[in-house]
Amino acid sequence: MRKIWNIAASLLLILVASVFVVVAMVGEEHPAGSRFVHAEGKFLVDTAGHKLLLRGTNLGNWLVQEGYMFHFEGGPQSVREIEALTNQLIGPVAAESFWRSYRAQYITRKDIDFIAHEGFNAIRIPFHYRFFTPGNEEGFALVDPVVAWAKADGLYVVLDMHAAPCGQTGANIDDSWGYPWLYDSKECQQQTFDIWKRIAEHYRNNPTVLGYDLLNEPIPHYPRLAQYNSKLEPVYRGIAAAIRTVDKNHVVILGGAQWDTNFTVFSPPFDANAMYTFHKYWMPPVQSQIQPYLDFRDKYNVPIWMSESGENKDDWVNEFRMLLDKNEVSWTFWPYKKMDASSSLVSFDRPAHWDEIVAFAAHKYTMGDTEKAVAARPSQEDIDAAFKDLLVKIRFENAHPNPGYLKALGAPAP
Repeated sequence: MRKIWNIAASLLLILVASVFVVVAMVGEEHPAGSRFVHAEGKFLVDTAGHKLLLRGTNLGNWLVQEGYMFHFEGGPQSVREIEALTNQLIGPVAAESFWRSYRAQYITRKDIDFIAHEGFNAIRIPFHYRFFTPGNEEGFALVDPVVAWAKADGLYVVLDMHAAPCGQTGANIDDSWGYPWLYDSKECQQQTFDIWKRIAEHYRNNPTVLGYDLLNEPIPHYPRLAQYNSKLEPVYRGIAAAIRTVDKNHVVILGGAQWDTNFTVFSPPFDANAMYTFHKYWMPPVQSQIQPYLDFRDKYNVPIWMSESGENKDDWVNEFRMLLDKNEVSWTFWPYKKMDASSSLVSFDRPAHWDEIVAFAAHKYTMGDTEKAVAARPSQEDIDAAFKDLLVKIRFENAHPNPGYLKALGAPAP
């Protein structure tokens, strides 16, 4: 009998020891007071061990330009198209100088201070992969100061690959060639893995960087592209694996297919420190629109984040924001800054002669139309004045807050 009790006692000690080992392993991953925000169950947890809900904005049109944000309706939409227009109008040498100045002035310390002052706690930075290719240090030169300013202001930063090698979307937003070649090309995938690894290695010890949004809005809703849905998660797994070779601290963030809306493409979570993100535009701001994402959160016990929405009236933004708050969903609305618009935190006026630039751009002249294009050009004096004034108008001190939009997001009056 005593022998049986001894065996039972030994087994109990082994069981208790095993429990302590498991607890210790979890504690070693993300101990109380960890320097890094991390996923814990259905929510993010901050460095003090408290639930963290993101409330922020997107620095759109800074490192990835979009035509509509310059009012190029019917004209150039992607980065390459916008740069081609700029080259055509002011010449390639002047254009290179212009874009460097643009990137240096579009987001400054004053912009980040303003975001923090309005009560937000996060910024999402959409970036183009080309700024982080080997040998190119411009991406880090631009983003590092923003991360430092964010740290000083108590903001978290999420890095978002908006434009991936060969294109994850096949639309203007990823600066691709009009097709999502990323999923068909092992070379493009490897380049994506390598760039993310380079970024993760650079920021691996920086707790202000909350995480990495691996691919923005992958795979459109076009029926002929649904074949790529099954290829999305394997690409995510490859990116995450590359990141984890150098960085086990930061959250990896996965967006659904069809513009970050479709979570049915996901199998059970493969990374213990992951968050899933969705985008929602132009729909009724009602519970049924976000319920599938809440169900996903409950089913897999993972955090979710609404990383883009907006481009709507203030009343709609307010209703949707309150719906997200009610359901404890993190959010970052789009965008922070925009030209001559009310659907952004701040707006700047159109530059002098900008309507002439817009009118010329709308024709989308090809190389077969050079005679017509030369005849239709605004005067070089007006062109140069427009681009020079744009660099003035984009500065924070020349922009103005949009009180209605800020109020819709729950911010105090500016």
